[in-house]
Amino acid sequence: MDFGVGYFPTHDAMGPGPIARLVEERGQSALFFAEHTHIPASRDTPYGDGSTQLPRRYWHTYDLFVALTAAAAATSRLRVGSGICLVIERDPIITAKEVASIDHLSGGRFEFGVGAGWNREEMRNHGTDPRIRMRVMRERIEAMRAIWRDDEATYHGEHVSFDRIWSYPKPVQRPHPPILVGGTGPGVLDRVLTFGTAWFPNYDESIFPRIAELRARADRPIDVQVLSAPADPAALQRLHDAGVQRASRWLPSAAQGPVERALERWEAAIADFAGEGG
Repeated sequence: MDFGVGYFPTHDAMGPGPIARLVEERGQSALFFAEHTHIPASRDTPYGDGSTQLPRRYWHTYDLFVALTAAAAATSRLRVGSGICLVIERDPIITAKEVASIDHLSGGRFEFGVGAGWNREEMRNHGTDPRIRMRVMRERIEAMRAIWRDDEATYHGEHVSFDRIWSYPKPVQRPHPPILVGGTGPGVLDRVLTFGTAWFPNYDESIFPRIAELRARADRPIDVQVLSAPADPAALQRLHDAGVQRASRWLPSAAQGPVERALERWEAAIADFAGEGG
């Protein structure tokens, strides 16, 4: 099992290039950046269970693909990815270009975590009706796959439609970078099986029976990666036993000192899991 980290790349914390260099030097396999274009000030959609205040890092992040470019340029081995890209808030032709560009510039190191998000006001500000967001996400991903795959791409759906287009560069990873489908909702496994390379849920107890269900239903190899993994050797062992390919833990959006201390706690849990603890 591989290990990685997630991070909200905010303008007032350790920058995307420096943190990418740090986690590569410390032996992590991947770095995932969160995305929110903005947070509506209304705050009508509850965060978490509704009793938790939304952390300020949610509306202080750099643009996802700008931050990923900095991370890719600062490293040579680290996998860089979106954790997650809110594709229902993005034009699919532009996003396909950005994904292909990052993958090309990084030498094929990009992983495309995708999801529909949870903040309904945020979606509406981008012109997406929350009631149809899953259908919009499916069509946008299908359209991007056509752009990455075909010299002259065409796509016609209910929510995305275009005639023949040329778009280069194509991704280094063929036919496209891994598509990691985020979420734990009731229909998420259907989405993974329809257009995903892997399932990319946040860690909680409910994922373990669903990992088994996904494997039973799949007619092709489907990976599982997990975000929000606890720094707990027993939890890592359970993920390993379930066949999870990579466990990643969020690091704080902070200066280098707090980031390094959090990374050391994560590394200690990994060492204990691997039987290397002192």
